[in-house]
Amino acid sequence: MEIKTVGIVGAGQMGNGIAHVMSLAGYDVMLNDISPETLEKALSTITRNLDRQVSREKITLEDQTNALNRIRTTTTLTDLGQTDLVIEAATERETVKQAIFEDLLPHLKPETILTSNTSSISITRLASRTDRPEKFMGFHFMNPVPVMQLVELIRGIATDEETFSACKAVVDRLGKTAASAEDFPAFIVNRILMPMINEAVYTLYEGVGSVQSIDSSMKLGANHPMGPLELADFIGLDTCLAIMNVLHDGLADTKYRPCPLLTKYVEAGWLGRKTQRGFYDYRGETPVPTR
Repeated sequence: MEIKTVGIVGAGQMGNGIAHVMSLAGYDVMLNDISPETLEKALSTITRNLDRQVSREKITLEDQTNALNRIRTTTTLTDLGQTDLVIEAATERETVKQAIFEDLLPHLKPETILTSNTSSISITRLASRTDRPEKFMGFHFMNPVPVMQLVELIRGIATDEETFSACKAVVDRLGKTAASAEDFPAFIVNRILMPMINEAVYTLYEGVGSVQSIDSSMKLGANHPMGPLELADFIGLDTCLAIMNVLHDGLADTKYRPCPLLTKYVEAGWLGRKTQRGFYDYRGETPVPTR
């Protein structure tokens, strides 16, 4: 099937980025969130990011105007029912995602493809709770969506070839690269990335190095653009912990045990950039290590 309209559930960091790239690629977008304030903020963010692309001459002013005209917002989830493709980009909690799909199902067209932007939760399990497991798959964008070139496409056990091909065609139209991943905990990127971040937190926890020395070592010694603790703050420490728990529970291997220090930061509400404190304190002009 040809996809022309895209419904996005959740207008947070990932949802607004997905809306941005979809509208720019010519898709009509319906962006949903339970909070009108979040939707308003999302449109401001999209406009600001498109402005940046215009100023760098990556797109024209006309491209920006057309993209913004293709985005509609709604606080009513069922408004997404008539779209061709639904991308769920809500919080990384399985019960929340299941409740969203449950509410959407009675309002969907028979041919609508359902996808989740989950970074770690089983696609097969999410699909099994819907009426269309063959038309369900993982559509995992990287953050920040307008910048990052990769999209992980994850088939559940029942996902059919037509659904995969339709989603792959969308990724191609976005000008991004698709990586096909099997449905195992955390897929490819986070299966490799999160244990590295967790190990960096253990290195801090055990006093092997300070926040500054750990991040400098990986930036200058391994040529990483961001240090692992800086990156953890950018992703959100709650998200890092949630993915480590999925790996630990799903693979039953002690090497995926979340570092107690990571758990402590999350319990303190120090989740990184979004709360102004994590492994760095962002409340001043320049970030200062908190340890």
